[in-house]
Amino acid sequence: MSTPLNQDERTLRARVAAHTLHVTHGPHETTAAARAAFLARFEDQVDPERVLPAGDRLRRARHALKAHMSRLALASAKARRQERTARGEEELDALLG
Repeated sequence: MSTPLNQDERTLRARVAAHTLHVTHGPHETTAAARAAFLARFEDQVDPERVLPAGDRLRRARHALKAHMSRLALASAKARRQERTARGEEELDALLG
């Protein structure tokens, strides 16, 4: 019976596995199914009944994806601004004592 791996050993084992995977497969190939499933979510959003021609559905899905990513970027920018503001207020409080 082998001893359990510690966190560092598990990390190294995972790193070996990842490098071994990339020896035989390209990154585009290994993520193809995940990317297709992610885009399918947006195709379902813009054309759930599949009545649009495939080209139109794909074009709209890509725009829906870009809108989603833009919303995430906006939320991230707001959060960073709030963090900077809060940090600035804390620094000011510390200076004023």
